[in-house]
Amino acid sequence: MATPQKIKLNKQESLTIEWDNGKVNTYPLIFLRDESPDAGNKGETILWTHYAPPPPGPDKPGKYEIANIQKVGNYAINITWKDGENAGIYSWSVLERLGEFLDIKNNLDVE
Repeated sequence: MATPQKIKLNKQESLTIEWDNGKVNTYPLIFLRDESPDAGNKGETILWTHYAPPPPGPDKPGKYEIANIQKVGNYAINITWKDGENAGIYSWSVLERLGEFLDIKNNLDVE
């Protein structure tokens, strides 16, 4: 598993991660927030039963703007969004998978 060497916020539009394997991924903030791995966003599974997340309410100001990024141990980051949400912990493996998804999506987009 790769680990980040540098994490950079790009004008509240995207987050760029440079990995120790030479790969560079840029994640739009809207995508990162919408794909937050927290149970309130994706639901959760307990003993083979899936519990759906609550229905979304109206968006609060700052939903797609980052207030703070903190490292969690040696395996993840926690993002605090300007609307106060901070439940999602983005592990390196989750960020790698999201980066791979974006690479594939960007290569398939045809205008």
